[in-house]
Amino acid sequence: MLTIMDSARVKELALEAGFDLVCIAGVEPFERERQALAHRIDAGLFDGLPWFTRARAEVASNPRALLPEAKSIISLGLCYDTGEGPAGVIARYAWGQDYHEVIRARLKTLQRRLAEELGEFEFRTFVDTGRIVDRAAAVRAGLGWYGKNTNLLNTTFGSWLFLAELVTTLELEPDAPRRQNCGQCHACLDVCPTGAIVAPYVVDNNRCISFLTIELRGPIPRDLRPKLGGYIFGCDLCQDVCPVNAQAQPVYHAEFAFASQSPLPPIRRPQDRERARVREPRLSLRDLADLLKLDEDEFRQRFRHSAIMRTQRRGLLRNVCVALGNSGSPAAVRPLTEALLHDPEPLVRGHAAWALGQLGASETLDQARQSETDPYVREEIELAHTAH
Repeated sequence: MLTIMDSARVKELALEAGFDLVCIAGVEPFERERQALAHRIDAGLFDGLPWFTRARAEVASNPRALLPEAKSIISLGLCYDTGEGPAGVIARYAWGQDYHEVIRARLKTLQRRLAEELGEFEFRTFVDTGRIVDRAAAVRAGLGWYGKNTNLLNTTFGSWLFLAELVTTLELEPDAPRRQNCGQCHACLDVCPTGAIVAPYVVDNNRCISFLTIELRGPIPRDLRPKLGGYIFGCDLCQDVCPVNAQAQPVYHAEFAFASQSPLPPIRRPQDRERARVREPRLSLRDLADLLKLDEDEFRQRFRHSAIMRTQRRGLLRNVCVALGNSGSPAAVRPLTEALLHDPEPLVRGHAAWALGQLGASETLDQARQSETDPYVREEIELAHTAH
């Protein structure tokens, strides 16, 4: 077994590799999380993610199912709060470079340095997309505690943390979990416009704006579209109102900053840095209209190193249509008309029809009714026409 001094050296190397937080956890199964996931899957709270089955949850809750000889989990955190950017419309984590690329490079550096100093060992690395309940590992390791919105909270960085894990055969001294909680605060439950946080520590994934704008591949449920406001990729509302985040002390990482080289439109920065309030979307109608003009090649070129690639073109433009429909501005009619009449994706045309219905553009809907052949889009046109 490695000594406590060796564990301390592992943490030094993790910090040198560019991580902001590092703690060690044991590899026993995450029984509490396994039971909670099974219950929520059975309750239909993950219906929008058909691949997230009970069998997958069983594996994700057992580190040794991922690496049978595992003895320790090196749990890592990287702050992504850069303080300025397109408040509201795009989740903060997607303002800069794709975090998967950044973290994988740092994990590779850490693994190499560990092997140089401690000898070769077996390991598996995870960055969000792997089969491990990353927040469970982080809580056990002492990186933070569960917030009522299910995010990990840390006294220094708040919830603005990317998580990663290195499951390893190295036998390291584990850290103790923190004894903190959210007390009586329920700000995150109160602010969610879709009511996705159905109870403290329980999120109905099917109603979460982040799921609806990123993971959902088909049409956004019509009853939820008005509640999305101007959000086109994810949502930070429950984090923006969190008192822990109001006291956070971010570490700046240029890779995650909303900078001039960002694939997103240049947006006026907020003048204040207050975190404990809801921020209004600040992409202009013109910016949104420009996004609607992107073809497939232009979308891939523009977002190839961004987390926004996950939505695919059709998903992002679907979201843009909803945001324009919620804008209430007559200036949105023209770009939406172009999308309804000419976009190659039925998903985009259908949401453009809904948005035009919200704006009362009945003449455009009548025009599209004459030429549209796709059954789904025709249904959206009819519903949009009768709604106003």
